[in-house]
Amino acid sequence: MPKTAAPEHVQREIERLREQIRHHDYRYYVLDQPEVSDAEYDQLLRRLQALEAQHPQLVTPDSPTQRVGGVPDEAFQPVRHAVAMLSLDNAFDEAEVRAWQQRAAKGLGQAGATYTVEPKVDGVGLALTYERGRLLRAATRGDGTTGEDVTANAKTIRAIPLRLQGEAPRRLEVRGEVYMTTADFEAHNARAAREGAETFANPRNASAGSLRQKNPQVTAARPLRFFVHSYGVVEGARFSTHWEFLDACRTFGLPVTEQAKRCDSFEAAWQHCRRLEEQRERLAFEVDGAVIKVNELSLQQRLGFTHKAPRWAIAYKFPAQHATTQVLGAEASVGRTGTITPVAKLKPVACAGVTISSATLHNYDEVARLGVRVGDWVVIKRAGDVIPQVVKVLESRRHGKERRIAPPSRCPACRGEVTKEKEDEVAYRCLNPSCPAQLIRTILHFGSREAMDIEGLGEAVVVQLIERRLIKDAADLYRLAAKDLRALELFAEKKAQNLVDAIAASRPRGLARLLYGLGIRHVGEKIAQLLAEHFGSMARLARAKAEELESLQEIGPVLAAAVAAYFRHPGTRKLLERLEAAGVKMTEEAARGPRPLAGQTFVFTGELLAMTRAQAEALVRRLGGKTASSVSRLTTHVVAGQAPGSKFNKAKQLGVKILDEAAFRRMMDQHVR
Repeated sequence: MPKTAAPEHVQREIERLREQIRHHDYRYYVLDQPEVSDAEYDQLLRRLQALEAQHPQLVTPDSPTQRVGGVPDEAFQPVRHAVAMLSLDNAFDEAEVRAWQQRAAKGLGQAGATYTVEPKVDGVGLALTYERGRLLRAATRGDGTTGEDVTANAKTIRAIPLRLQGEAPRRLEVRGEVYMTTADFEAHNARAAREGAETFANPRNASAGSLRQKNPQVTAARPLRFFVHSYGVVEGARFSTHWEFLDACRTFGLPVTEQAKRCDSFEAAWQHCRRLEEQRERLAFEVDGAVIKVNELSLQQRLGFTHKAPRWAIAYKFPAQHATTQVLGAEASVGRTGTITPVAKLKPVACAGVTISSATLHNYDEVARLGVRVGDWVVIKRAGDVIPQVVKVLESRRHGKERRIAPPSRCPACRGEVTKEKEDEVAYRCLNPSCPAQLIRTILHFGSREAMDIEGLGEAVVVQLIERRLIKDAADLYRLAAKDLRALELFAEKKAQNLVDAIAASRPRGLARLLYGLGIRHVGEKIAQLLAEHFGSMARLARAKAEELESLQEIGPVLAAAVAAYFRHPGTRKLLERLEAAGVKMTEEAARGPRPLAGQTFVFTGELLAMTRAQAEALVRRLGGKTASSVSRLTTHVVAGQAPGSKFNKAKQLGVKILDEAAFRRMMDQHVR
């Protein structure tokens, strides 16, 4: 039967999609300047694939669906891969992952398979060829058939061994991802901003731009790392499973992610995918999914390949953390310390599983650094529960009618004066101590669980207390009676008495929690505890000069100046007098009992499972030890929980003793008994 001609509007849409994808391929793979998020790109490609499946007569050899993607950079010598570096098929939900597994199971018949799961590191693909254990060549993925020779640059990456350990195969080509840790990426961007150099939108772009530098010295200055995930060629060795290959790589000294897992069943593999998705924010590097592979190489061979992807593997893509949208406006938000924060109002966009309509711009120096304007198209990022933020402006999409964002001259909440306290500070502040926006947040912070822990003091209650002029500062809370609260619409008899009782119960919390609750600039829970333990009383602390404060470990000149300035302010003295008169405890009792950890300093990194970090730090202090937020030569122990960060690597460099959570608990149990 003759093929039915496709409608003209379908032909036009297919051609439009092809042009869009080619444009985004060029900006992503060649310029390293993407204009859309991965999720938006995937949506375009999937739409084109669907239309071509419905109208196969319209498929052309140059369609983006008929190639892996990307072109080599002419600045580097081309390298033809001995075995094509194919992409993976993607699955975007559980149903699609299970559909892949059912196809694989059908292809395998009665043969039982095990699986491996690895995080899909959001980096840049790289193939390393070793001959008799020595690094011969490093090549980028390119279009999957031909890549770029970046050997000189790859040799500057310390994670890549120049010579393999042990009895290496005669010839081995491994493949993996070049990436930056989140901490290294943020440090690099901060340094680049200070020096007026180019900053990157995300770690993946930073890695791509760094790996493809013409000058290897520039690459050497970038904090690049590498993970192995597969191989192309092996001569002189045999592996029966993918897991066996990964184990061999570890033996050879090649880095393999610790989050990789061998699973005896598909259900176990799927559960590990979900576990990686939950741990996503706690990993030291960015991941955009998890890769499931049939473990047995003989079964991989039986399943084979399509023209561009293996049938024995699938990439489960997590919800996108980056998205592209337009800035519709900008507002100024007032924080509890008076800081004015610019907030971008956005065209609503889906990102990381939620719809985003606003994002922080941090401060007005950051607005200037990014060059963001109202009307701009921007890349936003949302990681877990972190407030969404604008990370890059897409200047190529400007139309000339964008409007600059300037700091306000008056506070948007009270119309009070706004100024910078010092020229070298980035924050603009409202100087009005009676600013209602500050007061609401100040009282909420004072009553928060980590501070004075006043149950029932929620935002709706605080707003009513302020609107009815029942309180004008934290000390007024202790003057409230049940009859005052019963006049409010939120309160019945029992609820009013419960709040009064909760306020009364907060009086003996102690100096550390009171200091944190006061909301002194730069003073978090840990610093509040340090100050309380060192000075013992509010009176002694209030008399301390900045020089004395700065002499304490963990306190630098900025923090010391902020604390000293807070206690010099007349309003502070009045507030403290009223709190003391209300019976609020102004002292901190010294830890009693033995102090077996005296002279020892602990730093925690990663997630603890049996207790919170705050509980672990409190236990160390109760036993006479100290806790710190950063690793130095004064650190005696680093406790590494799940997914430890850069502190773990710093501890290894300095030779600091590292304890896992189990070892830390055993150590504490010995002293607590």
